[in-house]
Amino acid sequence: DLKYYAKVHSTESFGTVDGPGIRFVIFMQGCHLQCKYCHNRDTWDMKGGEYKSLDDIFEKIKRYKNYMNLSGGGVTATGGEPLLQVKFLKELFKKLKEEGIHTCIDTSGIVAITDDIKELLKYTDLVLLDIKHIDDEKHLELTGHSNKNVLAFANYLSKKNIPTVIRYVLVPSINDDVESLEKLADFVYALQSVQKIEILAYHDMAKPKYEKLGMDYKLKHIPAMEKSAIVDKKAVILEGIKKRRAEMQNA
Repeated sequence: DLKYYAKVHSTESFGTVDGPGIRFVIFMQGCHLQCKYCHNRDTWDMKGGEYKSLDDIFEKIKRYKNYMNLSGGGVTATGGEPLLQVKFLKELFKKLKEEGIHTCIDTSGIVAITDDIKELLKYTDLVLLDIKHIDDEKHLELTGHSNKNVLAFANYLSKKNIPTVIRYVLVPSINDDVESLEKLADFVYALQSVQKIEILAYHDMAKPKYEKLGMDYKLKHIPAMEKSAIVDKKAVILEGIKKRRAEMQNA
């Protein structure tokens, strides 16, 4: 039964970059997107990973409850794309909320919103939403899919007032131009539940993984981005949001 078993790539018991505090991170197996810079290429195929039972994962999580709660942490489901296994997550998050454990989903928002997803979000304290590109055509070129579902998902989170962190990986020459960043600012400004925007620097550390899998790394011609370069790019987004705010106040 899909409610009680999930295809899991791996787990991490002391994660510190996938939401607040110390977190138990579940890397779910399977993803529809084919992002050219994906550093978890081995999570794409639903035939990979291992089946894990709800009870096993829940009991394992409970061992770390004190560490998580003391640090303001909790559990994050990431991937791959965790929403592809929504029935399992719904049962898991329900149990976690009964235990008083903070829940977080790290998603691309690419999956169409279903009743199961709506119910899962009732047990979700935070969503880390990865926007790959704000332009639909360029998103299609970068990931193999339109961004229509992603933007619809962001708007749904806003409408339901579900705390959201927008994550945006800056890839030189692909999504770091001023026009794209200003368009992103316009979109994010209209969302009511966004707590912050995390701008992440593109890196090419996945190259060896692709070589090991015998696959071509599509962005091998693009150098890793210096973290110091993020500051100016993030300023474009924040200035854009500030400008929209001022325009609304003066309207």
